[in-house]
Amino acid sequence: MTFRILIAEDEDITRKHLADILRDESYEVESTGNGVDALNEIKSKDFDVLIADIKMPKMDGLELLTRVKKISPETEVLVITGFGSINSAVEAMKKGAFDYLPKPFDLDELLLKVQNILKQKELAQENVALRTSLDLGKNINVIAESRGMKKVLEMVNSIQGSDCNVLLTGESGVGKNLLAKVIHYSSARRDKPFLSLNCATFSEELLASELFGHEKGAFTGADSRKQGLMKIAGKGTLFFDEITEMSPNLQAKLLKAIEEREFYPVGGIKPVRADARFIAATNQNISEAVARGSFRKDLYYRLNVMEIYVPPLRERRGDIAPLSKFFLRKHVREYGKKISRFDREALDVLKRYSYPGNVRELENIIERAVILEKGTFITAESLPQSLLMFQIETSLEPDKVKSLAEINREYVHSVLEMFGGNKSEASRVLGVSRTSLWRMLKEEK
Repeated sequence: MTFRILIAEDEDITRKHLADILRDESYEVESTGNGVDALNEIKSKDFDVLIADIKMPKMDGLELLTRVKKISPETEVLVITGFGSINSAVEAMKKGAFDYLPKPFDLDELLLKVQNILKQKELAQENVALRTSLDLGKNINVIAESRGMKKVLEMVNSIQGSDCNVLLTGESGVGKNLLAKVIHYSSARRDKPFLSLNCATFSEELLASELFGHEKGAFTGADSRKQGLMKIAGKGTLFFDEITEMSPNLQAKLLKAIEEREFYPVGGIKPVRADARFIAATNQNISEAVARGSFRKDLYYRLNVMEIYVPPLRERRGDIAPLSKFFLRKHVREYGKKISRFDREALDVLKRYSYPGNVRELENIIERAVILEKGTFITAESLPQSLLMFQIETSLEPDKVKSLAEINREYVHSVLEMFGGNKSEASRVLGVSRTSLWRMLKEEK
């Protein structure tokens, strides 16, 4: 990340000298000779720090400071005061200046003050991100006993030293969100924020506001300025779940942010830098979405630098037993039960089931069993009867084979019946959205 600094100083030699010193420190620097030009620059661009002399033509440093704090409160101001102008420095601090520097000043002292300002800005930004992602702890448990999941983790390990964008594909409930966290916390960005955004849960207007932020008055209800997740993420990772649900208009804006590393808040007129890494996930066939024109091909290529396919649970049966035991320990603690294990019949039932809702459905099954079980181990009787009805047979007769679509439809109806027709509860247990559930039911008509 390159910090952007603006210098407002009317003395040509001092201004040029300051700019050269700061550029040598790899900062992006622009400079003006008066307060009016400096204010116009801040209106059109995003600056981290303004270094302003108190005495300047057209607009002095104190007036410039006051106006900057109104239009760009995130820009920190370091004022330069003449010899003996301590009263001006005190006044500047009251108006919101971060610090001041008296003339003649030592260049090392200037650099130290700038570094201190930028360090404080970074810490403040990360604190905002921390409050946004408090539920995303780093204690991530990944169960990978099957060959399929071991292959997935091998791919994750292979990109630890890379900062590439990643596209995660696979059915709903397979654990793409968890894998996104694994990728983040095994990367060089591990100490920075990990923020996620589900593109299917917001309208286009609200999704734009969540992602890019908005200015006060940008739309009805925008009573104050709001930072978006792309800004809050800083140098961390931003995870887009169900990316194919994003509207074409927002896809174009996201593409621009990825390509140009900057974006505009809703209603904003000056660009904001985008420093985050991007991970996206979808349970849809994204190649088909690109082919039919509902997902931009250029955005697909930008996100799909590395694609990782997460197989469904029915294709990695070696993970069922260890996952079941992990979820048992988790929910036994949660509900204060004294259940220590599964009996053999219960574990066999769990191993033979097809799991249309994948890992998310398995956890719901185990949680339900923990709630119902009165003894010290889980029995088959504590498992949903639907598992016994729709087990994958170990021996099949050719004329009795059902298609996966038929099995899924029968199972969906069974779950709906179990919840008295409540589609919200059924979709939660199945690990699919209400839209996906509606599509499953519609397909049979």
